[in-house]
Amino acid sequence: MMAHGGVFQDEHCYNEPMADTGKQPLLSAYLVTGTDELKRQTVVKRLRARVEEEGDISFNFDSFNGESAEGEAIVSACNTLPFASTVRLVHVEAVDRLKKADQDQIIAYLEQPSATTVLCLVASGLAKNTRLYKAVAKLGSQAIIDCTPPKLRELPAKVRAMATSHGAVITDSAASLLVDLVGENTVALDAELRKLALAHRGSDPINDSEVASLVSRTAEAKPWEFVDAFSARNMQKCLQLRSRMESTTPYALLAMCVTRVRELIAAKSLANRGQSGALASYLHVPDWRVKNHALWARGFTDAELVDALATARAAERAMKSGTDPEDAFLHWYLGVVKPARRPY
Repeated sequence: MMAHGGVFQDEHCYNEPMADTGKQPLLSAYLVTGTDELKRQTVVKRLRARVEEEGDISFNFDSFNGESAEGEAIVSACNTLPFASTVRLVHVEAVDRLKKADQDQIIAYLEQPSATTVLCLVASGLAKNTRLYKAVAKLGSQAIIDCTPPKLRELPAKVRAMATSHGAVITDSAASLLVDLVGENTVALDAELRKLALAHRGSDPINDSEVASLVSRTAEAKPWEFVDAFSARNMQKCLQLRSRMESTTPYALLAMCVTRVRELIAAKSLANRGQSGALASYLHVPDWRVKNHALWARGFTDAELVDALATARAAERAMKSGTDPEDAFLHWYLGVVKPARRPY
């Protein structure tokens, strides 16, 4: 039971689960952790399919949720002998939500796990330094199944791979548009791909027009996107992004923009001294975090940046004194990003 189970971690994990024809021995426990919900679901399906190859799973499956489960009940299920099968599956969703005492019981169980049970622990995120993570990791190099979501720039390629599981092909630009409309939730992306594949006719790839006509925008813009557009003095983009940020308050955005103004002041000051390369060290942030700051800073005069700070204070006072917060924030950031008047 302690050999590797790499079948659950291959690079095609977004496709439909397939049976493991190699009959690789199963580990006693797996930790499926990460915020990529679709990948977590796919891994669990594959694991269940693999266990079903050993016998009738209907008599050999228990499921728990960490929101309400108790460690004692989970361990008891793990120690139950299988019926009409060589192995049984115990699935624990949201194991990171278990109380500490209940996690401790699972950790103790993992010191000598049952040879006839596969324990599948699922978490949206469990830190590597936690005792439960370490206890599972001791079972083998394949016991931890990483479901970290792909980076935003990698998502269009993932969408194209996901489309094949629905018997479809999608163009690069259509995949990018789908990500823009739906966002980074892989379950939502997969659902839209399924809908597109069912509606698609012909052998050509799904294109931009089909995506635009069949998919509604549900993705919210990210606060950092707005702050970057603000820094670039792109008024139109600021207005567009703000209209797609229902859950981000004007108070939060004002604070983030003020932080950026301070960073740009620092960037401008260092540039004036010929020390632009020292900005990341000065701000104690990674280099990638400030790669565009020097360019953005050149788009403002010293006086404009100082005035942005002063007017931000006035905007905050107005927001807290009866003025509609959204109106006060709008008035402030439009005043900052509007094109500077240049003398003839």
